[in-house]
Amino acid sequence: MDTALTAEQREIRRTLRDLLARHGGPGAIPAAVHTAEGYDPALWRRLARDLGLPGLALAEEYGGAGCTATELALACEETGRALLPSPLLATAALAAPLIAALGTPEQRAAHMPRIADGTLTAALALPGGSLATALGLTGDNLDGAWAGGGRAGGVQVRGAAGGRRLYGEAGRVLDGHSAGLLLVAAHAGGYPRSRTQLFLVPGDAPGLVRTRLTALDETRPLARLELRDTPAEPLGADDAADVAAALADAGRTVAAILAAEAVGAAASALERTVEYVKAREQFGRAVGSFQAVKHRLADLYVRVEAARSAAYHAARDPEAGPLALAQALEAARITTGEAVQLHGGIGFTWEHEAHRYLKRAAGDELLFGPVHRLRDHAAERAGLFGPATTASQSTTASRRATASQSTTASLPTVTDSGPTTADSGPAAGAGVLRGAGVR
Repeated sequence: MDTALTAEQREIRRTLRDLLARHGGPGAIPAAVHTAEGYDPALWRRLARDLGLPGLALAEEYGGAGCTATELALACEETGRALLPSPLLATAALAAPLIAALGTPEQRAAHMPRIADGTLTAALALPGGSLATALGLTGDNLDGAWAGGGRAGGVQVRGAAGGRRLYGEAGRVLDGHSAGLLLVAAHAGGYPRSRTQLFLVPGDAPGLVRTRLTALDETRPLARLELRDTPAEPLGADDAADVAAALADAGRTVAAILAAEAVGAAASALERTVEYVKAREQFGRAVGSFQAVKHRLADLYVRVEAARSAAYHAARDPEAGPLALAQALEAARITTGEAVQLHGGIGFTWEHEAHRYLKRAAGDELLFGPVHRLRDHAAERAGLFGPATTASQSTTASRRATASQSTTASLPTVTDSGPTTADSGPAAGAGVLRGAGVR
């Protein structure tokens, strides 16, 4: 497919890459992840103020740049290259689209401008522990099991409108320990007519206890949230809002963005490995001059470029997001594993950066995979083994009445050729790249 970028998109990539290169270095990641926030607050403020990164895909009426998921995916590809610890994914890709889709005008006006300027970070808390299932990536999210399920499972809501209180616990919440705003999935309506809703909980709400967990990938901080009589505000004015459909819609876009980020990490690991084998000598010659090593690197290059093409296509057509994510996660896992091997003994040391790329690939697959389930659910939705199902095409009433049945639909056909021309994209120009001239 043709993955040519517009001038504005190339400028976004160049500016962000230059800025991250100036603020990077061997000690940048360890210093950032060991802060209380889990990232560098000064660098985050600069990314928000000078580049408008968290508001890149938000509407202009809320202070955003008015761009599309394509521009956000390109930005995340660069943050993936640098393994940048930041709340960008949790805030701009997970939480902000749900507030925009389900929130009332007052809620959007109160929170979206602060998200766009970087003064407010947000996180999505799902008690069930399976972020991939909740987003409709590895299974159907109609049954509500992703929200904890059961009379006492997950997070429960008590009280009437105007006095809602949350009780329960949510684990493995991405950036949940530092987010200023939490979107918590909770069961309302009592048993057995329980329904899942999203609630807004400020990070400093009474009764909220947040504990940062030890994560495989330090650049993806996770937290456990305990809610004990915590006041909360329902997201949106309609208690019957179809939360599952909104999560599934957001999930496809998140998959495309995460695929681009995984491609960035894999490409960076490959580039660093190529440079290493060109300099490392064995038996009087560079390791990279051996034919076996050349073949391994060539295979990795083809795998990464194929995943990049899939990620770019998914950024323009989110329906392809889950499959693109599967391909990108697989490419990242294989490439980073080979990177450690080709670095030899030094690749296994704690001081070298190779292990961070491997942990990022493994951690992402644990959060948003595994790969075989992503592909299995995509095949089910595409109707490869029966009638195709597209949950987002059914209405709220029909989804509840026929939760155990499949809704027939046809997914767009994705050909190898892909789009023949690049998207024109928004004329972001200098308005998007407020920091293009920053040095």
